[in-house]
Amino acid sequence: MRFLPEPSAPAGHPTRTGLLLVNLGSPDAPAPAAVRRYLAEFLSDPRVVELPRFLWLPILYGIVLTLRPREAARRYASIWMPEGSPLMVWSRRQGERLRGELSGRGLDVEVALAMRYGIPSLADGIGALRAAGCERILVLPLYPQYAASTTAAVVDGVGARLACLRNVPEIRYVRDFHDDPGYIGAMASRIREFWEREGRGQKLVLSFHGVPKRCAELGDPYHDQCLRTGRLLAEELGLAAGEAEVTFQSRFGAAEWLQPYTEPRLKELAQAGVADVDVFCPGFVADCIETLEEIAVQAKEAFVAAGGRQLRYIPALNDFGPWVAALADLAERHLQGWVGRRPGRPLDRAMHAQDGNGRTTNR
Repeated sequence: MRFLPEPSAPAGHPTRTGLLLVNLGSPDAPAPAAVRRYLAEFLSDPRVVELPRFLWLPILYGIVLTLRPREAARRYASIWMPEGSPLMVWSRRQGERLRGELSGRGLDVEVALAMRYGIPSLADGIGALRAAGCERILVLPLYPQYAASTTAAVVDGVGARLACLRNVPEIRYVRDFHDDPGYIGAMASRIREFWEREGRGQKLVLSFHGVPKRCAELGDPYHDQCLRTGRLLAEELGLAAGEAEVTFQSRFGAAEWLQPYTEPRLKELAQAGVADVDVFCPGFVADCIETLEEIAVQAKEAFVAAGGRQLRYIPALNDFGPWVAALADLAERHLQGWVGRRPGRPLDRAMHAQDGNGRTTNR
């Protein structure tokens, strides 16, 4: 049978609404075999590597998946948490806290987590929401800045899954939130909290994940959105010109990517006499291998070797209270017309505030 069967809903059943949080994904274990499976799915997506298949797939299966998994597994093992991959751990906690925040606002929304690549899959997430009776689903990719290789890849994956369903739910997408005031404010609070506790470096480097330069030339808005996020965050922090700058990390392959590249720029700063640098990664709302290993370990070592004294990585938003509240605000705006508050719940969000530890307090 081409289309998947689904249980019939009882007559007169209430229509439920679901929220599907989607992040990139990671291997299910810090082992070469698990990394190979994950990379095979990730790097075979035409949205991720925009090369002709007849050119790319022999390289992927003949070289990349032969050489890269063992080294990548070692890197994953160095940052693995007792509960699993940091990206999975923090994404789950975000989902759990978001569910509680929405419920506290009187909003009846079922929340599920999915990964674009790996487990839980998009099929798992959509299936969980359908099993809970959700006939309307808001898909919220946890990518603040839109890119064809991330956000559009989620849209592709959701569409492919819906194409298998007989009873297709109503769908909405959050395209991006790169300039959302709550997102900007939560990042500023995160950085201020770090500075109050640890002191402040001479320079704040805002490192975003890179994409090939050609993507911007073909019309991808990612580069412009990263620059806007960086500018708004610097303004929110009250920084003067030159106190913060945007860089791009995680370059892969021989093509030119967005510049300046993070690690070479950090070396330049060290050589220019900047002794102490703080690095924050606005494009990653949950800590992962790109933040915990690429920045906090590799970039730090490169900075110190080039003459710098101290590079301090500022943790991602993770389950930070102001970020959970901002995420709930974002979801609530996109859920308008689908869900209403339960009777007796406050209409004004200002009546409830969260401190930096996520505790709810009444004003």
